[in-house]
Amino acid sequence: MGKKATKAADNVYCIARYKAAEEDSRFNSRESTAELIGMDRTRLARIELGTVNPYPEEVLQLAKAYGSPELCNVYCSKQCPIGEKTVRTIEIEEFDRIALKALGSLQNADELREKLIQIAADGVISEDEHEDFNHILEELQRISMNAQALQLWADKHIELIHNREENQNERK
Repeated sequence: MGKKATKAADNVYCIARYKAAEEDSRFNSRESTAELIGMDRTRLARIELGTVNPYPEEVLQLAKAYGSPELCNVYCSKQCPIGEKTVRTIEIEEFDRIALKALGSLQNADELREKLIQIAADGVISEDEHEDFNHILEELQRISMNAQALQLWADKHIELIHNREENQNERK
C-alpha cells in the first residue's frame, strides 16, 4: 500500500483517491492511479498538493475513476472562475438527512406557487411585492440546493454500486 501524503491530506482530490482505494487497491498510490487513469504522475501530485488546479476534463476523469461525482461540484464551486460566482457548494450527507431536507423544503411549495402567481399576474413586481418575491427566490434556491444534493447522492451511490459490480466481474 502507498504511503499517505500528509501535505495533501486535506485536499479533496487526495481524499477522494483514498476513499476509492478502500474499494480498489489500485488507487493506493499516485503512481498506480496515474497509470490507471492515463494522467501524468507529477500532474496528479500537483493537483493533490493544491499547487495547480485541475482542468475540467481531469476533474471529470478523477470523479469517474474514484466514483466521486462531488469532485465536479467542488471544482465548479471553488476552482472555476465562472462557477465560483454561480455554483454553490453541495455537501453530501447521509440519505435520510438529504431526503428530509428535500421534503422539508417542499412543504410550502403550494404557498410559494400562489404568491408567485399573484406577483406575476400583472407582469410587474411592485414595490410592496419585493419582499415576497425575494422570499420566493430564497425558497426556490433552497429547494434547488436540496434537489442537487439528492441528485449528487444518487449519482455517487448508484455509481459505487455499479463500480463494485464491475470490479467483482473483473476479478472473476
